[in-house]
Amino acid sequence: MSVNPFSTILAQSGAPGSTTACWKGAASLYHAYFTGLMLMIASRKGGDTAGEWIFRTFRRQHHEKFLSSFNKLGLEKLPDAVAAAQYHYLSNSVGGAEVEYMYEANDKAWVHFRHPRWMYDGTALCGAPLQVSHGFLRGWYGHNGVSLGNPRLGFVCTSQDMTAEYGLAGYFKEYDHDLEAEERLQFAPGEMAPPFDPDAAPQLNADAWPVERLHKANRNYAMEYIKTGLPELIATLGPGEASALGNLAANIIGRQFYGEVRGLLNTTGDSAMDFANFMSAMAAAQDDSAVVGGTDDDASVRISGWRLMRGRDNVHPAVFEAWNGLWQGCLAEHNRFLALQIVERVDYGDDAFEWRIRRVR
Repeated sequence: MSVNPFSTILAQSGAPGSTTACWKGAASLYHAYFTGLMLMIASRKGGDTAGEWIFRTFRRQHHEKFLSSFNKLGLEKLPDAVAAAQYHYLSNSVGGAEVEYMYEANDKAWVHFRHPRWMYDGTALCGAPLQVSHGFLRGWYGHNGVSLGNPRLGFVCTSQDMTAEYGLAGYFKEYDHDLEAEERLQFAPGEMAPPFDPDAAPQLNADAWPVERLHKANRNYAMEYIKTGLPELIATLGPGEASALGNLAANIIGRQFYGEVRGLLNTTGDSAMDFANFMSAMAAAQDDSAVVGGTDDDASVRISGWRLMRGRDNVHPAVFEAWNGLWQGCLAEHNRFLALQIVERVDYGDDAFEWRIRRVR
């Protein structure tokens, strides 16, 4: 069994409270939130809606990230099918996913995502509908040829996770004719991916990717799904339902993951000030700055910037209302006798986000 060498590095988070450990804490929380959102939408709104949301999320990410990061990896001079497969191998490896790359010919190259799947962490795969898989394949993989300006390049999916096959697998194929829109993504269940040879796979320069850069890239990888996913959830469901379901999923994830994340951030205690310090540490882990004040029973935290939504214009208020559920959920586990009140909001035109944490009983 091959093991992604980046996964081994990412598993070593460093001492609690260190920069890399804090980045891992942020990555864990946002990773879990994305998986939780997917399950929440699938269970409340059905597989078709979940698949549409995933399609919209991955297509938007593709438009925003594919070509810019493609060029950063130095793949421009390779045949398109080979370059596309190498791109998905390298970019997902840095994100911590267990992925393989297999060259077959200049016009055909494979990728294979092994279990456990990053996107469906833990037992979540049992609740993920097949439409979710089709959504991200349509949104991203089937659009590679369009983005590269090659109308003959498509993707053939040979295995999917929800059907208990051998993970997500398939190959990029350059045909001898231009593809119609419905031909850019095809399915050929039963075709087996060739064996993976780590020595034949592309390698990133280790000097250019030290431990710190890998941890930061892993954090960015997880946050990017929420940065894109929440606005697209609003586009899919409308702001009312998106806010409600997004907040509910965040609230549950905050409760479930607070202990793990605060351990990585090395924050302790159960007072209002202790939670303000936790939120301050989380802000730093996301490249935001925070100021805390107050007492053990009535504290405040003021966070400048919103790294998560950096570059997004006209962010709908429903995005904050969904995202804020993470901190509501974390506080409920921290101390259920404390309440979180919103004082100021950047998305309303204020200079910062400010919360008050106070004892209510």
